[in-house]
Amino acid sequence: MTRSEVRRRLALVWWRQLALSLAPLFVLNLLFGADRQLGMLAMPLFVAGMASMFVSLPLFSAYKRALVATEQALDTPEEPAAWLELANRRRLAFLGAGLPAWIAAIAVFAGLEAIPLFLLAISSIVLLYLYRIPRQLG
Repeated sequence: MTRSEVRRRLALVWWRQLALSLAPLFVLNLLFGADRQLGMLAMPLFVAGMASMFVSLPLFSAYKRALVATEQALDTPEEPAAWLELANRRRLAFLGAGLPAWIAAIAVFAGLEAIPLFLLAISSIVLLYLYRIPRQLG
């Protein structure tokens, strides 16, 4: 597999993960968001969603180290293994980046308002954006 094919595949995985992270929030909000009642768990769930962004910190540093190792392994025999390691680190980091949106999807049942839901969704998008493959790596 060539380097451009690997980059293309990783880009498609990123878009798929973006959809998988945000789809539960949109679907649950569409189905159950209209008949919301203000619940006592709305604010704690919002705070938990914002705090879940900190889960991404150690995952991002591991991803960053794998990214540097992949850049150093370009045009060497270790390049395929470096791409695989980068994809593995990135896959784990995607789970941490999707947490705010998934917690927001759960918070729909607690009656969380639209603006906090939007903020949690945007925070997941920003975290996922950190895991795009840079142009310099190709």
